[in-house]
Amino acid sequence: MLSQKPLTPAIEESRRATGNVFLDNYVLDFLDVPDTVSERDLQKSIIRNFKDFILEIGRDFTFIGEEYRVQVGKHDYYIDLLFYHRELSCLVAFELKIGEFKPEYVGKINIYLEALDREVKKENENPSVGVVLCASKDDEVVEFALSRSLSPTMVSEYNLKLIDKKLLQKKLKEYIELAETVSDDE
Repeated sequence: MLSQKPLTPAIEESRRATGNVFLDNYVLDFLDVPDTVSERDLQKSIIRNFKDFILEIGRDFTFIGEEYRVQVGKHDYYIDLLFYHRELSCLVAFELKIGEFKPEYVGKINIYLEALDREVKKENENPSVGVVLCASKDDEVVEFALSRSLSPTMVSEYNLKLIDKKLLQKKLKEYIELAETVSDDE
């Protein structure tokens, strides 16, 4: 489900660059993980539930690897999940975070994208795209973090649990009864 909030200029530019393929929010309730989970456990659960994860993130993704190693100088870096997107003709690096988005995540994903573009990307492919998938985000912080970044990077939230169906039905019933009461009073 795409966020209904108006997008800020940096976020809008990233969306244009990626053809609006990526969502603002992903529902990962199928992972069945506890509320307090480590990034590694989250990644393992995604791999165990891979088919459902692919269905949630969208079509045209081809999985390349987990903990995909890229080397910069004398340092090894590991991309949590690496995909290829057929429609965009580019590599897509997913960085998984269990907490709220932090600006330093953009620097980390940018080094991954630069390494992918210099060392892995084929000549006929488009520049790589990064997705920071985190539990929550403040859109203003995301805007500031992305405003000077030249890399097409998205910051998306995930929800591990949906609202309980019975609670949702109860609230919907209350809303309908309230609406009927208001219309009767008019």
